[in-house]
Amino acid sequence: MARARGGGLAAWAVAVAAAWVLWAAAAAGARSPAGRAHRHLKRLNKPAVKSIESPDGDIIDCVNISHQPAFDHPLLKNHTIQFRPTYHPEGLYDDAKSSIGSDSAGEKPMLQMWHRNGRCPAGTVPIRRTKKDDLLRASSMRRYGRKRHTVPNPLSVDPNMLSEGGHQHAIAYVQGDKCYGAKATINVWEPKIQQANEFSLSQLWILGGSFGEDLNSIEAGWQVSPDLYGDNNTRLFTYWTSDAYQATGCYNMLCSGFIQINSEIAMGASIFPISNYAGSQYDISILIWKDPKEGNWWMQFGKEYVLGYWPSFLFSYLADSASMIEWGGEVVNSEPDGTHTSTQMGSGHFPEEGFSKASYFKNIQVVDSSNQLSAPKGVGTFTEQSNCYDVQNGNNGDWGTYFYYGGPGKNSNCP
Repeated sequence: MARARGGGLAAWAVAVAAAWVLWAAAAAGARSPAGRAHRHLKRLNKPAVKSIESPDGDIIDCVNISHQPAFDHPLLKNHTIQFRPTYHPEGLYDDAKSSIGSDSAGEKPMLQMWHRNGRCPAGTVPIRRTKKDDLLRASSMRRYGRKRHTVPNPLSVDPNMLSEGGHQHAIAYVQGDKCYGAKATINVWEPKIQQANEFSLSQLWILGGSFGEDLNSIEAGWQVSPDLYGDNNTRLFTYWTSDAYQATGCYNMLCSGFIQINSEIAMGASIFPISNYAGSQYDISILIWKDPKEGNWWMQFGKEYVLGYWPSFLFSYLADSASMIEWGGEVVNSEPDGTHTSTQMGSGHFPEEGFSKASYFKNIQVVDSSNQLSAPKGVGTFTEQSNCYDVQNGNNGDWGTYFYYGGPGKNSNCP
């Protein structure tokens, strides 16, 4: 009898030990990078009504509009979706020069690559699926989909701050007056990136507050970022922050905030086609403006795609208005081997090469307090090292206020 009880205890002990080993292994798995990635993926990727595999390897999930990541935000739990802006800016459709085109005269439609294999149904929004490899490439999963503090401050007089964090810029800007939006037509290229942890982008910035820890920013444009996307494709992107990139905001739909209403265009998806040196030129038109009635910040892509909005409560300063607008290019210079990066900005060529060779922004405009689109006044330009990346602005009848920008990075004058 004693032997039987002892045998039972031994079996129980073995079972407990085995269970503990299984629990420990599961706990270790949950704490491992792969385990953490699984939890993050479950949070980021919402159930899809339909999924479309893009020729570039992306998977675009068509997610019910009310199930998108925005509604993970505690203040959006009972939000009523605004399906259209109350007002567009006045003057938006006054001239055809803002259209997407090959040059100032012709017009060529832009597409996203995933459109080749299907479209999302009405009532859904297209969201680029995050894969495990995307998360494992990130410096930390907590920081996945977030920028470091990178807004160019053309008003800084401290030369040590001009390329803070190894970021370099070539921009045009206006500041001082209250602004309620901005617009630009941006030439689209595929700049070469030297290091996987570097990126090159061309965008507009809607800014409020100081350049300290309270900076508000809404951003949109195109970027090449191997670290974020795992390839060198040129992709449409957005970004927002209300605390200088510290704890709030993210790229695209990688956190709660931006509410998408459009079923045609996916944030973070590849833009197609792109410009060729001395060949066909393509551009995209982006407008961001504050709805004067509801107060939300809206984004429009091209002439017909109103993509969605950032609710005004996400911001402090931008809940009222913007105090600075910037347009232009940005790269990360990680100084590989102790020398300047050869990561390109724009087309990778300097502004003086001109149309079809250098990248441009044209028809840059701002939205004023009467909800009117107009040419910006007192446009300044700024670059940290003009022998690496430069900017040259101008004005004419076809392109309105415009500038060429960019460069090759490392060269004989930029060692």
